[in-house]
Amino acid sequence: MAQQNIYDNETFFQGYKKLRENEVNANNLFEIPALFSLLPSLSGKNVLDLGCGFGEHCMEYVKMGASKVVGIDISEKMIEVARKENVDPKIEYINMPMEELEKIKGKFDVVISSLAFHYVEDFSGVVHNIYNLLNEGGIFVFSQENPLCTCYSGNTGRWTRDEKGNKLYVNLKDYGIEGEKESQWFVDGIKKYHRMFSTIINTLTETGFVVEKMIEPLPDEELLEKYPDYKDLFHKPDFLVIRAKKKDLQ
Repeated sequence: MAQQNIYDNETFFQGYKKLRENEVNANNLFEIPALFSLLPSLSGKNVLDLGCGFGEHCMEYVKMGASKVVGIDISEKMIEVARKENVDPKIEYINMPMEELEKIKGKFDVVISSLAFHYVEDFSGVVHNIYNLLNEGGIFVFSQENPLCTCYSGNTGRWTRDEKGNKLYVNLKDYGIEGEKESQWFVDGIKKYHRMFSTIINTLTETGFVVEKMIEPLPDEELLEKYPDYKDLFHKPDFLVIRAKKKDLQ
C-alpha cells in the first residue's frame, strides 16, 4: 500500500515551510521544548530521526554530542532541503517512508520522531521495527498530535463559542472510532490516523517498551501574557510527547 506523502505536494510544502519560518508557532513554543526535555544524553550515541523534515533536529543532535545521526523522511522535497541546509559529516539523510524501517542497517541508542506518527497507518509495525533497531536499554522519544485532536474529521465544529466568537469549550467527537480521518491544512484531503491513548500505550508496552514519561504541553503564565490565544490548549492540548525505554535483557 502506498504511503501518504503530502509534504511533496507543492501547495502544502510551501504553506508548511512558511509556517515554520515564523518563529511564533505551536511547534516552537510547545512541541519542540517538550520533545527535547525528554531526550537522554546524546553524547557518543547513534541517533535515528524518523520524519526528519528539513534536518534542523539532526543538526541539534550532533551539537548535543551524537556520534552518528540518520534522518529519514518520505518527502523528497524535505530531504533535498536537509541535504543543502543542514549538512554535517556525522549526518546521513535517507529518502524513505518509516514503514520500511526494516531496510535500515545497524543499531541505534536513541530513536526520535517529531510529529510524524499521526500520518502512519501501521503504528504497531513501525513500533516493532523501532524496538528491533534499538540497542538494549535504548530510548524512544516521540511526539504526535494529541488524540483529542486526531479524532476529528474535517475542520469545523471543534468548538462551542459564545456570541462574540470566543471559544467556550471543545466538542469531543468520535474519540473511540479509530482509523483514518481526513482534515484540511493548506490543502484538502490530508489523511491522519487516530488512535486512543490506550492503543498508543498498549502498543508500546506489548512491544516491550517501558513508558517512562508523557507530556501534554500547556502554556505557562508568562507565555499566556504574550500569546493569550493559546489559552485554548487548556481545553484541548495540541500535542502528546512520550519517552519509552527498551527493556534490558534479564
